[in-house]
Amino acid sequence: MSDSRKGKRPLVADRRYQKKPAKKPARKTPAKRRRAAPKKPPRNIFVRLFRWVMRMIWWVTWRVGLTVTAAIALAVGYFWTTLPDVDQLLDGRARGSVTLLDREGNRFAWRGDQFGGAVMADTVAPGLKNAVIATEDKRFYRHFGVSPRGVASAVRINLREGRGPLQGHGGSTITQQTAKLLCLGVEYDPADWESEAAYVSDCRRGSLQRKAKEAIYAMAMEVKYSKDEILSIYLNRAYMGGGAYGAEAAAQRYFGKPATELNPSEGAMIAGLLTAPSRMAPTSNLQRSQERAATVLRLMGEQGYLSDAEVAKWQQNPANLSPAARRKAGGYFADWVMSTGPEFFTRNTTEDVIIRTTLDQRLQTAAEDALKEVFETKVREGSKAQAAIVVMSADGAVRAMVGGRETQVAGVFNRAIQAQRQTGSSFKPFVYAVALELGYSPLDFVDDEPLTLDIPGSGRWSPRNYTNTYSGRVTLTKALADSLNIPAVKVSESVGRDLVRQVARDFGIDGDMADGPALALGASESTLLDMTGAYAGILNGGSSVTPYGLVDLRLQGDDEPLMGTGGGIGERVIREQAARELIWMMEKVVSEGTGKRAQFGGYEIAGKSGTTQVARDAWFIGFTADYVAGVWMGYDDNTPLTGVTGGGLPAEIWRETMVRVHEGVPARPLPLQVPERAKRQAQAPAPQPAPRQQEVPRTTEGLIEMLVRDILGGGRSQ
Repeated sequence: MSDSRKGKRPLVADRRYQKKPAKKPARKTPAKRRRAAPKKPPRNIFVRLFRWVMRMIWWVTWRVGLTVTAAIALAVGYFWTTLPDVDQLLDGRARGSVTLLDREGNRFAWRGDQFGGAVMADTVAPGLKNAVIATEDKRFYRHFGVSPRGVASAVRINLREGRGPLQGHGGSTITQQTAKLLCLGVEYDPADWESEAAYVSDCRRGSLQRKAKEAIYAMAMEVKYSKDEILSIYLNRAYMGGGAYGAEAAAQRYFGKPATELNPSEGAMIAGLLTAPSRMAPTSNLQRSQERAATVLRLMGEQGYLSDAEVAKWQQNPANLSPAARRKAGGYFADWVMSTGPEFFTRNTTEDVIIRTTLDQRLQTAAEDALKEVFETKVREGSKAQAAIVVMSADGAVRAMVGGRETQVAGVFNRAIQAQRQTGSSFKPFVYAVALELGYSPLDFVDDEPLTLDIPGSGRWSPRNYTNTYSGRVTLTKALADSLNIPAVKVSESVGRDLVRQVARDFGIDGDMADGPALALGASESTLLDMTGAYAGILNGGSSVTPYGLVDLRLQGDDEPLMGTGGGIGERVIREQAARELIWMMEKVVSEGTGKRAQFGGYEIAGKSGTTQVARDAWFIGFTADYVAGVWMGYDDNTPLTGVTGGGLPAEIWRETMVRVHEGVPARPLPLQVPERAKRQAQAPAPQPAPRQQEVPRTTEGLIEMLVRDILGGGRSQ
């Protein structure tokens, strides 16, 4: 038996438990260098604070913005509920207008707030609509009532020009301007405002608070109305100069046509008025208005409303005023007519009134041209002397009136109706009217010789003739023709001053009458209108005349007048025979006496010159068979005239006026009566008869007695 362990190595404990050989350490590879992580800087407290502030600002802003937006929305909603229908906003005037028509029915003057009627943006002439948009708000159809771009641009322009951000250019849209015209819904109430001007001033305030409210109101309008409705309100309420409110009134005022018929040049001129209506009005300065219109046309071209060719065409053919607007006739006359009508239909009317008048524009132009001609050719340059003219028919219908050298004016001092001046010798016809009424003949005699009267309370008074000479025994006709003072005083004292005053008043001279014997020499005061009306009474045969200019008054749109004329021929003052004899005497004033410079063209003319003490006033009043005209000349401050008498420059102004007035008017004889004795003397000259002595009755009873004698056939033969 063999040993199984033979040939085998014995088990040894150390082998049995031999340690495993240690692994050979791996070859070390160089370790990759790691980048060091950047060190986090320490938190900056200022950055953290900034971020916190920004978060707070955002937190506050969106909440405040939401609150403000809600408040604006509520405010817009409130104003939206207060806005009325469009139709109620088209005519926003606080008072009405007065349109004056001449005797032919043509417009010649306007007063008050003119409103020609409502126009709508979709019916008005495109040239006007586009011009307004191009000038006032080119983004009108694209904004919501307020234009931030426009406001920013306006602020930038204002700051660049050295003004405050809200001063000057406002950047207002048409909607905002319309809101301002509506005064943000506040209507005018006389009980709440000192005047309409104060109300308008408050509406136009430019404070920041007001601007904000205006913007909100404008947005409410954008919600309530369409764009064309807003533009319609604007076109009807905007003031466009010359008393015209709205496009229709402006079109009628300046061009005599409706707003639907305006061409682009006329539309541009009206649109150009919106920035400064009074200064830019074509009736104030046509050239300036045309230049502004050319700028508007250029803007229309730049914005595509007109082609370049159209812009050039209309710039080369600028708009011109209508004949009525160009003449600016009858400013003094219009003011006078307005003062004669009822106040609630003229100066303070709330209605639109049409007044038909007696004005003849041809005669008005004649008077204005005559005054200008004489002052340019016969009055020294720089003279401050003034003059006035009145032309009327024998029935008192005033055909022309000039109240001063500045003719194209309105609302100024009118010397024809407001200046109370001493009448001088132009009063003398009324002295002789009384004598003729009492039965004296134009050929009766009176002594022109030195005279002294004792006046109770004043002492002795010795009148003198203008020439300081005496003519001896003269006829009444000669005394009037040569304007002798002493015969006039003698006749007045003989017939009685009370009768002279009464006859003068009955003929329409309303001024205070002098008490003493100087009454006969025109020491009393009167207006030119009253004196001319009194002479018209002589021309019409001895009946009183009330000068008038208003023929009838009616409301616009009505056919029936509310009132008619308040003047014309009144009651008889002196007998027709006496009036005709007086006309014969006054004709001698022009043909042989102090009024020779008034003669013209072979017309029969009667009149009387007048010059007051130290030539403070100079008059000439006279008439043909067709017209009566009066002229006054003097200084407003009573400075004496130099080298001027009534028979001088006033007579020449009168002649120049009447020459123009009578163009195309055939000459007609005056309604005069030649005394029988004068007829006989003309046929067979005979020695002059000795004067008959007769004392003229001094009292009213004497006048009645004389009239009774005339009726019974006992009057003196002529």
